Amino acid sequence: MAIRKRLTRRALFTGVATAVAVGASAGVALAVAITFTISPGGAITAKAGTTTLKDTNTGSVLSCASSTSSGTLKSGSGVAGSNLGSITKLSFTNCTGPLGLTFTVTNSAFPWTLSGTAYNATTGVTTGFINGIKSHLSGPSCSADVAGTTATTKGKVKVTYTNSTGKLKVLATGGNLHVFNVTGCAGLINSGDATQFTGTYTVTPKQKITSP
Repeated sequence: MAIRKRLTRRALFTGVATAVAVGASAGVALAVAITFTISPGGAITAKAGTTTLKDTNTGSVLSCASSTSSGTLKSGSGVAGSNLGSITKLSFTNCTGPLGLTFTVTNSAFPWTLSGTAYNATTGVTTGFINGIKSHLSGPSCSADVAGTTATTKGKVKVTYTNSTGKLKVLATGGNLHVFNVTGCAGLINSGDATQFTGTYTVTPKQKITSP
């Protein structure tokens, strides 16, 4: 009788553990499999006013007066959250850094990918990431590369897109951008420092992104 009780308890424990594991796996699968509906999709442009790149270690800020971008979005329903579209061009104008130094920002490794991770039906806001970022900063006696967690990995920034305004906002937190290969710069930025890129872009034509 004691042996039977032990076997029964073991079977129950195994069954519960299996159920928990299956449930956890299903939860992960559901999170990964999020899909979106995009209208109208297709070719887009995006423009922003002031954008900034801040070194979170030293507090130094690179500010650009304006920025323009172009790319494409997928169209229709069932669009995988892992790839809502791509950014094929991004440029900045009138960029100045600490001490009033003028900088040029050169972006590379296109296309960058726009992904979606969540949608709030109440606010009409999609949250996601721009992935694949590589950039180079150059100015008088100061240059650096912008990448992800290492000098050779591509970076990402967290973004939100709001249907009612048609604005794509790059958030200060949630990304992984760092500066590397710093030359000069008088300690205003240092290799390995984390950075925060921020800016708000108006997307044309205005898009409606929902999920599912």
